[in-house]
Amino acid sequence: MLKKNNIAIGLLAGLIVPGITWLIFGYILKNQAIIFNKPAIPYLLAIALNLFAIKYLFKTGKDQTGAGMILCTFVVMILVFLLQTGYLR
Repeated sequence: MLKKNNIAIGLLAGLIVPGITWLIFGYILKNQAIIFNKPAIPYLLAIALNLFAIKYLFKTGKDQTGAGMILCTFVVMILVFLLQTGYLR
C-alpha cells in the first residue's frame, strides 16, 4: 500500500476517507441524509474504515504510519462528536 513509514503519511492517509465522507454528506447532500435516524452514522462509518486500515498497517509493520492514522482518526472522532452535539455551531 505505502512505501514509506512515517507519521505525516499516516496523517494524510487518515484524512482521505473522512474527507470524502464530509464532502459527500456535508456539501453535496447538505447533511440531509440521515441513516437510522442518526445524522452522524456516515462519519462513524468513515472512522470505522480508518480503523480497519490502521489494523492492516500495524500487521504489515508500518507502525509510524499507523500512529499517524490513529492521531487523525481521534481528531476526526472528536470533531464529529463536537459538531453533532452542537458545541461547535
